[in-house]
Amino acid sequence: MLHINSVGEGLEIFKALGSDVRVKIIEILLDNNNHMNMNELATELNITNGALTAHIKKLEECGLVSTSNEPSGHGNQKICSVNQDKILIELAPPSQNEKIYHTSVKIGHYSDCNVSPTCGLASSSHVIGEVDDVRYFASNERFDADILWFTKGYVEYAIPNFIPFGNKVDEITFSFEISSEAPGFNENWPSDIYFYLNDVEVAQWTSPGDFGVVRGALTPDWWFRNWNQYGLLKMLQINKKGTFIDGLKKSDITIDEFMLTDKSLLKFRLAVPDDAEHIGGLTIFGHSFGNYNQDIDVKINYSPITPTPSEQEDDACRQYRELASAASR
Repeated sequence: MLHINSVGEGLEIFKALGSDVRVKIIEILLDNNNHMNMNELATELNITNGALTAHIKKLEECGLVSTSNEPSGHGNQKICSVNQDKILIELAPPSQNEKIYHTSVKIGHYSDCNVSPTCGLASSSHVIGEVDDVRYFASNERFDADILWFTKGYVEYAIPNFIPFGNKVDEITFSFEISSEAPGFNENWPSDIYFYLNDVEVAQWTSPGDFGVVRGALTPDWWFRNWNQYGLLKMLQINKKGTFIDGLKKSDITIDEFMLTDKSLLKFRLAVPDDAEHIGGLTIFGHSFGNYNQDIDVKINYSPITPTPSEQEDDACRQYRELASAASR
C-alpha cells in the first residue's frame, strides 16, 4: 500500500497515472501474475522497447513498479512487477496543531514470542541459527534480524512511549511490510493475521499469499531465490472512530477504550492463532528486505489531558486553601 498524506504529495503519482499506456502497463502486469519481461510487455502494448523503457522509468520513480534482472537462456532479462496493492490518499490535510511522536521498532526487537515451524530469522547478511529451530528466536543475535517468519503463533513488541508528560494518546498508527509464510513461497497462500494492542484484539486481515516470483527491491543478493521476497505494506490505525487497516474500518474498538497516557505501556502483537480459518503463517520484513525501507513504523498522535469538572473544582479548592493558609500567616 502507498500512503499519500496530501493531494500535493501525490502529484508525481497522478502524473504517472495520467498516461493511458502506463495504466495499461499496470493492468497487463496484474493480469499476468505480476511478472513479465520488457520484451513481452512491449509486444503486448505494440510499442518499441525504447518507448516502454521511458514509461517504466516513470512508474519506477513513483514507486508503482519495480524491475529486476533475472538470468535467461540468452543472458539476463529485465522483469517488471507492480509494487503496490492499494493507494491511500488523505484528502483532508492534517491539523496544524496536531502533535505526533514518531518511532520505529526493528523486526528482531520483539519482547515476547511463541512460534511454530516453518520459522526462522535472518539479518541483512545471513540466516540466524538454524531454520525451523524455534530456540533461535531467543538468541541474542535476534536483535540483528531484519526478517522473521513462522507458521502460527505470535510475536509481540514493546512500543516506546515518550510522548510528553501530561498528555494522552488520541491515535496510534502502525505501518509494516508483511505477507504469509509458505514453504519456499506461494503467491496464493491465504493467512489470517490478527493484531492486538495491550492484549486486546483490534483487527484481522487475510494476507493473500507469500510473494516470491519477483525479487524484492531491497532483498539482499545472498537471499535464497526460492524463498519469499517481499510483502505488502499495511497501515493499522486506532483512533476515536475505530480501528482501520489501509483506511478500511475493521472494528469498533477505539483508542479511548485503552485510556493511554504518557505513563502507559504499549504492546503490539501480530499473530496467527491456532483457531484461524486460514493458518498460512506470517513474514515481517525490515528495512533490508522486501520493497520498503522501513521497520515497524509507529506514529502516536497526542494532546494534553483535560481535567474533568470535578478535578477542576478540586484544583480550585486546593488553590483557595493554599491562599487562605498563606494569608493567615
